[in-house]
Amino acid sequence: MNTHPSTSQPANGAQLLIELLKQQGIHTIFGVPGGSILPVYDALHGSGIRHILARHEQGAGFMAQGMARATGRPAVCMATSGPGAVNLLTAISDAFSDSVPVIAISGQVPQALMGTAAFQEVDIVAMTRGITKRSFLVTDVNALPGIVDEAFRIAVEGRPGPVWIDIPKDVQLASFTGHLLPRHPLLANTPPDCTLDIDAIGQMLQGASSPAIIAGHGIVLADASSQLQHIAEQLNLPVVSTLHGLGAMPASHPLNRGMAGMHGQDAANRTLLEADVIIALGIRFDDRLTGKITEFCPQARWVHVDINPNEHNRIKQVELAVVADLKVFMTQWAAQLKDVRMVDGMMGDQVGADEPDTPGRWIRSFAALLPADAIVTTDVGQHQMWVAQWFPFSPAMPLLTSGGQGTMGFGLPAAIGAAVAYPHRKVVCFTGDGSLMMNIQELATLAELKLNITIVLMNNAGLGMVRQQQHLFFGQRFSASQYHHTTHFGAIARAFGIGAVEASMGDGTVGFSKKELMASSPLFINLMVDGHEMVSPIMQPGHSIQAMMACRHHGNTEVTRHSVLV
Repeated sequence: MNTHPSTSQPANGAQLLIELLKQQGIHTIFGVPGGSILPVYDALHGSGIRHILARHEQGAGFMAQGMARATGRPAVCMATSGPGAVNLLTAISDAFSDSVPVIAISGQVPQALMGTAAFQEVDIVAMTRGITKRSFLVTDVNALPGIVDEAFRIAVEGRPGPVWIDIPKDVQLASFTGHLLPRHPLLANTPPDCTLDIDAIGQMLQGASSPAIIAGHGIVLADASSQLQHIAEQLNLPVVSTLHGLGAMPASHPLNRGMAGMHGQDAANRTLLEADVIIALGIRFDDRLTGKITEFCPQARWVHVDINPNEHNRIKQVELAVVADLKVFMTQWAAQLKDVRMVDGMMGDQVGADEPDTPGRWIRSFAALLPADAIVTTDVGQHQMWVAQWFPFSPAMPLLTSGGQGTMGFGLPAAIGAAVAYPHRKVVCFTGDGSLMMNIQELATLAELKLNITIVLMNNAGLGMVRQQQHLFFGQRFSASQYHHTTHFGAIARAFGIGAVEASMGDGTVGFSKKELMASSPLFINLMVDGHEMVSPIMQPGHSIQAMMACRHHGNTEVTRHSVLV
């Protein structure tokens, strides 16, 4: 990180902003220019910061997310005022739900025009207060250094999240009369002693016959996967994961029970239902995990460890609530454990993984062709759940996906951001035809950058998850869930300048080679999937994980449904 002062004093606010971003270690910005932020784009010219021109501001926001999620460090997206800033909102709301440190910078009309309904004027600070950790309106150019420094601090402090900086055009052009000082790294605080809380957990475990751990996104954000694995092995504790906790424990680990929740694996949900003590690490008791909260493992004694005290007892009442940085907490806990007592565990039941022509089988076969450090992104829908159920994630092979908001259109631009951060690692984007259409224009950005990304379009000619729920729970009254016009996605990809191949799930992955997939140029795979395939199991509406239902299709309309005893 560059902490040295610039060789020349910034003349105006726009130049000052660029120097401040360089001091924060920012080397790439994703954005789309416009009139109210042109002074900043002028200052970008020749600055040494790389700007990646997205085709839509929402794409720029998700690209910044992809970079931030992949690196764990703040990333920056930028837009002009009015519609440019508003187009960023979806990506920033998604970042807020999923604790992603993104810095959004928008231009604003000059202060003299604010409140006059000027061209492309929007009170973006007011609009973003509920979806950011903090939103700043910069009214004085000399305040900009303090605001930028505070924005980056807030973005990573405690539970990470997005911060917005709105800069009127006159502030960008105003003369900077202060002095740009070098940025000094913050002094590390002395880690708190977690001994008492760890001892309390130990006492609860001593009297437990079937304890378990839920690993959430907090473990991944804290980079505490190795400590989690050590603790689980020492105490012989089975580990289940939330969607965002996938990869915290290697999929092949004998104590890994898989993903729990609405589409969770039988063994994971069974583990929770049979547990008498559950240690929840970095989770927020999302309804996709719990279903009806009053029916979610009511017999268990609960421990909840999270960095955000506002999460404690907000949804689930727990016996022991611990406010702690999970890296610190897990490191201290792991250091206390010495005697290895691990026994062979049992992976989650993988219904359908060995049957022909299933999404699970195809995904498993495809994953075997990838390098061990591949980065995987998904969009939202059936393909997302199939990947979550079947892909062998690990700390070295992470999953980047939209969880809290479930935002369609996330996958492709997030993959671009991750690939920009790690150009030598293979990035795979699993998407659906509904999701891809949301930000398909970013294929142009991908082609322009020639990134090492393989897109797997699981094409079922419709909104698969919507169709599945209409089939199961709305009497097969299908409404707006199927596309009646064929889109030739391979032709679209080739028109953008990306190599494309056609594939069928029934053909497996025999047509692909590691050499083909490991080529550094972009590749688009249009994988045809039977539109009647379903994600199984599924939580029945209005219930919790004790009411899971398996579902398999036979032909066009018949579905086998039965309750899963977990």
